[in-house]
Order: sequence, then structure tokens, then C-alpha cells
Amino acid sequence: MNTSSAPDLPDTACHPSGDSPADDAPIVVLGIGNVLWADEGFGVRCVEALQQHWDFAPHVELVDGGTQGLYLIQHVQSARKLLILDAVDYGLTPGTLHQVENEEVPRFLGAKKMSLHQTGFQEVLMLAQLTERYPEQVLLIGCQPEELEDYGGSLRPCVRQAVDDAVALAVDRLRAWGAQPRPRAQAPSAEEAVTVPTLSIEAYEAGRPAAEAACRMGDERFMPPRGTAA
Repeated sequence: MNTSSAPDLPDTACHPSGDSPADDAPIVVLGIGNVLWADEGFGVRCVEALQQHWDFAPHVELVDGGTQGLYLIQHVQSARKLLILDAVDYGLTPGTLHQVENEEVPRFLGAKKMSLHQTGFQEVLMLAQLTERYPEQVLLIGCQPEELEDYGGSLRPCVRQAVDDAVALAVDRLRAWGAQPRPRAQAPSAEEAVTVPTLSIEAYEAGRPAAEAACRMGDERFMPPRGTAA
């Protein structure tokens, strides 16, 4: 497993109650990113895989955050412990996992943004801090992407492999946080699924046209004839 990890950081985040977290303190697992742009979908695919294979205590919420930006504020504010899964440009070898914790998370997401969804989520974290409803513990498990400029493309093999490793890291931390992870006897139903069924990885991959049939330039019905000026 190709991973790197930040050292333990002091927990300086605040929560309005001011008391120590209980065993059933709310835990939110948030996968963010855009599945339509190749490795951008890493975080969403991680939370999808996590739900497919693991079940948790009632105080644990799994969220497909997609690219919702500020609409995710309620999930962040409700969490005592927040685990984020995302594709992050660390400048490392593609497929490398790296963990960042607590106060370093918003600073790190703001240092080298890959896309608009990271800009929006950094603002979510900052707003939660301003409202003094910020999680006591935050962990970001990020994966270095290989390809982001492939609309309709799949996760690249090294990033797809990293999904399983990221899920294992997430389960270990969630167990330490009191999330009571246990293997699922069967996959969740379509109604329970955190990811819209039509965008699940199986449906998404099965519905992709062959490369030669996929138009990467736009709808050909509205393209100018070849040889003419646009």
C-alpha cells in the first residue's frame, strides 16, 4: 500500500458543548468529488465502497458529498468527528494516499486546489469554524490523482486500487472513534445507498460507450462542419 501520513497533531478544534465526546458522539464520513471527471471521483467511490462492505453504529452517517459545496455545511456542523475522503493534489506519485488531521485540513485543501469543489469545501470548513460548530476531530484521507481531464472517464488503475486501501484506513480510524464497524452480510438496497444508483460504479462503468464512440469535444449536432470556422 502506497501511503504517507502526517504526524499526530494537537486537537484544537472546538464544539459548542465544550465537554468530552461521548461514545455515541455523531461521526460523519464524507466522500467528495466529481465522478464524471476520472480520478476526481475518488472520494465518492470510497464512501460508496465503505457502505457496500461495512455497517456502523447508528450515530455514524455516510455522505456522498459530490460537489455540493456549501450545502454540506449541515453535515460538518453536526459532526463531533469528521472523516473526509477526497482526491487531493499532494504532488506525490499517483495513487499515493496521505492523511492530514485537524487544523491542517482546511489549510491543506486551500493550498493547492484542483477544482471548484475543493474551493467550496474549504469554505464549508471555515464557515463551521466561524459558527463555532466545528468537529472536535477531523481526518482527511486523500489520494494523489493521475488523470482529471477525462470527462466520462474511469478511475485510473492506481487510484482504483487505492480505494480499497483508503477504506481500510477509514475503517481503522472509525473503529478507534467508536463507530463499531462490522462487515455487512449483504449490500445495501438501492433505497439505502449513499450514491444515486444510476451513478454507482457498476452502473457508471457499464453505461460508458466505447472510446471511439464517445465524443470528447461536445454534441456533434451543434458542431460546425469540418473545415469551416467555428
